[in-house]
Amino acid sequence: MTDVSQKKAALVTGASSGIGEATVRALAAEGWTVFAVARRAERLAALEKETGAVAIPADISADDDVSRLLARVTEAGGIDTLVNIAGGARGADTIGSARTEDWEWMYRVNVLGTMKLTRAFLPMLRATGEGTVLNLTSTAGLAAYEGGAGYNAAKFAQHAMTSALRLEEAEHNVRVIEVAPGLVQTEEFALNRLGDSQAAAKIYHGVDKPLTAGDVADVVRYAVAAPHHVNLDQIVIRPVAQASNYKMVRRA
Repeated sequence: MTDVSQKKAALVTGASSGIGEATVRALAAEGWTVFAVARRAERLAALEKETGAVAIPADISADDDVSRLLARVTEAGGIDTLVNIAGGARGADTIGSARTEDWEWMYRVNVLGTMKLTRAFLPMLRATGEGTVLNLTSTAGLAAYEGGAGYNAAKFAQHAMTSALRLEEAEHNVRVIEVAPGLVQTEEFALNRLGDSQAAAKIYHGVDKPLTAGDVADVVRYAVAAPHHVNLDQIVIRPVAQASNYKMVRRA
């Protein structure tokens, strides 16, 4: 059994790519013990080899996987920080042409997965005396837009859940942080959402320096490494070119 009580320890979901992977790298580079969680075991194995993180393949929306994950982390010494990054979008349909399976997937991954993992690890986080939960939401959870209703609905729900959790856990000295990124260019997000590489490329076309996964990971790292009495309740991060969900400056 590994004793991680003398240094910070975090569990990071969505760790096989994008912001989750970048967050694992950022925390591991700072000397944290990091449990890297995602469904794709091969990607996690490579990340473990590169960073020293502990790779645990799991589907956070599956109850059995969450139970197994909790047991594994408990055996390894536990965590004081839970970083819920796993999530995503599918489709850009209007409500009139919405695909039920896309909406169900987005709700299951963004909302139920976050709830199940948080529920499982809250007793551990409370017991540390200084636990932290950070939820990665989105500016899509702060302002709706056409063609985004399914993702809006899931992220609005995750945003609301985060706010409620902060109220519920303050008496246990568990701080609850929300990081809400705007336009972030990663290898998979837009491609998974739209299912077509050309359509995905159009999302970023002409935008001067969209955010990168590393940009967001730096903010996450700072938020969870701040002194525990400092709670960054909600951090909205966008590229300068994205003045709001409704205004994007494109140079070409």
